[in-house]
This record gives sequence, C-alpha cells and structure tokens, in this order.
Amino acid sequence: MQELRSLTPQEIERLQSQNCECADWALVKVSVGFDPRYVKNTRFSGKIKIGVLDKEFELAGGLKKHSCINNAVLHNCEIGDNVVIENIQNYIANYIIGDGCFIQNVDVILVDAKTAFGNGTEVNVLNESGGREVHIHDKLSAHFAYVYSLYRHRPNLIKRMKAMVDYYAGKHASDMGSIGNDAMIVNVGYIKNVRIGSFCKITGAMKLKNGSINSNKQAPVYVGRNVIAEDFIISSGSRIDGGCIVSRCFISAIARERTAKPAPFLPGLIR
Repeated sequence: MQELRSLTPQEIERLQSQNCECADWALVKVSVGFDPRYVKNTRFSGKIKIGVLDKEFELAGGLKKHSCINNAVLHNCEIGDNVVIENIQNYIANYIIGDGCFIQNVDVILVDAKTAFGNGTEVNVLNESGGREVHIHDKLSAHFAYVYSLYRHRPNLIKRMKAMVDYYAGKHASDMGSIGNDAMIVNVGYIKNVRIGSFCKITGAMKLKNGSINSNKQAPVYVGRNVIAEDFIISSGSRIDGGCIVSRCFISAIARERTAKPAPFLPGLIR
C-alpha cells in the first residue's frame, strides 16, 4: 500500500452520491491514486484504510472485473491495493486484507476480541476422553505431538513444551485478523477469528471459526464447498473439500518425500 492521505471534499461528495456512508470521513484514509468511482453502496465505520483500485481480474470464462468495493459494510479494516470486495451480506470487521484479494458473496468475516487463531487449542489424541492432550499450533510437527502425548511420565518436559506453545500462541494473538495477498473467498457463509494466508482459495465453505490457514504461493490451501471447521490449524498445501466437518484438528498435507521412518499418526492430527 502506498502513502496514505485523507479524502478530499470532492471524493467524499462522489462517494456519498454513490450511496456510501460514514459517520466520520476523517477516519477513512486512502492511497495516493485512489479513485472513488469504484466504491459504491458501502458503509464505513471505525478506522479504514483503502489502497488503489486500478487492476482488472480475469475470471473463468474470460469475464473481466475491475477491482472495486461494492455492496459492503466495513468496520475497522485495512484494505490493500487492487481488491474486489463485493456483496457482503452482513459485514467485515477488524481485518487486514492484502493486495489482490477477491472477496465476493460472503455473509460475515470478523474478529471478535483478542484471539490466537487456533494456536494453543487442546486436542484429545489416542484417547477421546482425555489424558493425552496436545495443544496444536502453527509449528506443530508429528514428532512434537508424539513426545507431548506419550511422554507424560516426564512431567517437567511436558511443562516446558506447554510453556513453549503458550508463548507462541500469546506472541501471535491479536484483535485484528489478516487475509494474505491474492486470496480468494467466494460464496462463503461465516468466518470468525480466522487468519488466512496468501493465495488461499475458499469457495462455498459454510463456517470457519477460530483457526489459521497457513497458505502461501508455493503451497496454497483450498477449502471447498460446505466445509465446517472450528478450532483448527490447516498447514500449507492442504485441501479440504466435500462437506468435511473439522473440529479441534491439525491438518497437514502429506509430504511428497518421506523419511525412512515416518512419524507416527495420532488421531486429531490429520496428515
């Protein structure tokens, strides 16, 4: 995002003529080169930052769509350059949205209070009644989970490992969510307290709550139709589709190359 500035009186007038509303336009900052023509039927509140809107997206079938913000309610959001945010049925609140994102036909995307985005969630492994819990986090490996769940006869070791997880979860906790660059979120229902990585594609999911989707350009994540996920970590390169219901899980893509002695599988840790 380029250097930010306040809206000019002419830009505010243009936005209002396009059915945009804001209780305090002084809280809306835009990048140099911002064009108000591409923002329509939108209500702003809280602190808002908007990048430039000068790129066209080419959709499947050859349809081209100019970057825009249409038919949305945005609260306390930072929006990157060249995005499409359109047809938000309720609102987007407390999110940093990266460059090149395409967000269309979504019910709600919000962060409600400070959250660790699934980090530190307790997952019961081996025994669903408890006693072998693993606290999942972004950097979890099968080896860490194995020691954490099976070495309960080493209480000092488990205490130190738990402290490491707590430190990591606290370090990454925030009251602002993030959607990485070039992410696509289309025809999705409810997203709450979820951190979404770059180049992630979410299409038709029903509900995502309290989790991290660790997508990146080299290994994007796909979340498909009718998926419901709560209290989760999804590692890079993973694909979840076909109406999956995920609760308290760490999901990791299967590695293309395995070591001679693969790490053990634990229920609740999907690989």
